[in-house]
Amino acid sequence: GRVIRSQRKGNPKSIYKTHSMHRVAPASFRPIDFIERKGYIKGIVREIVHDPGRGAPLAKVQFRDPHRFRIQTEYFLAAEGMYTGQYIYCGIKAKLTIGNVLPVNKIPEGTIVCNVEQYPGDNGQFARASGTYALIIGHSEDGLKTRIKMPSGIKRTIKGDSRAMIGIIAGGGRNEKPICKGGKVQHMRKPKRKKNMLCGVAMNPVEHPHGGGNHQHVGKPTTISRYASAGRKVGLIAARRSGRLRGGVKAKLALMNKDI
Repeated sequence: GRVIRSQRKGNPKSIYKTHSMHRVAPASFRPIDFIERKGYIKGIVREIVHDPGRGAPLAKVQFRDPHRFRIQTEYFLAAEGMYTGQYIYCGIKAKLTIGNVLPVNKIPEGTIVCNVEQYPGDNGQFARASGTYALIIGHSEDGLKTRIKMPSGIKRTIKGDSRAMIGIIAGGGRNEKPICKGGKVQHMRKPKRKKNMLCGVAMNPVEHPHGGGNHQHVGKPTTISRYASAGRKVGLIAARRSGRLRGGVKAKLALMNKDI
C-alpha cells in the first residue's frame, strides 16, 4: 500500500513539519530562586501578545535581576483580567490577586488557579489552555501536599511547593464561535500543522487500513497491537479497554481517579 498519513508525520521534511517560525516563546514562570522561596519579587506586564498556535495570549513580564544590573523578561500565560502596566508579584509572600504566582500551599482552599506546576520548578504543566482553571481542594496538615481538581474533573495530589498563578487562563470561549465555512478551518489548523484531516474510512484501501468497502465501515477491530508495523498502526493503539464507560459521570471519574 501507499505510505499512510501517520508515517508521513514522522518525516521531518514533509508538509506535516511543525510551524514554529512565528511562535513567540515557551510560556513559563521565572526560574525558582531564593527570593521567591523566602519573599517576593515584583514584575511589570509590558504587553499582552498573541502566540500563533496557542489559544491563550501571553503576557510579557519584566523583572529586575536581583543580583546584577539587567532586566529579566519572561512570558507568562495571561490570566483573565491582566492588563499592560499591571504589577505582578511572584513568591511565597505575594498577595492573593489575579496574576500573582504563589506556592499552592500558601493559597487558600477553594481558590481558582491556573498554570499549576506538577513538580516545584517545572514552570507549569496543568490548566494551561484558554479558559481553563484548577481548583484548590485542600492541604495536608504539614503543608507538604496539596489536593487540586483538574479541568477534566480528576483530583490530583501535588507537592505544596509547586507554584500556580491566581485566576483563569484568558481566551475562554474561543471555540464557541461558529466556524460557518470550511476555509476558516484550514486557517485555524495551519499554525498547528494539521492538514488533510480526512478520516480513514473515507479513503481507499491503498491509503489507509480502514479504507474501502461498499459502505463506510472499518470492518475490523479498531484496536491495534503496540508492535504492529508502521503502516498498520492506526486506531486505538495498545488499548487496555475500549467502548463506552457505563454508569454515568461518577463511574468515569472513579475509574480515572483509580488510574492515578
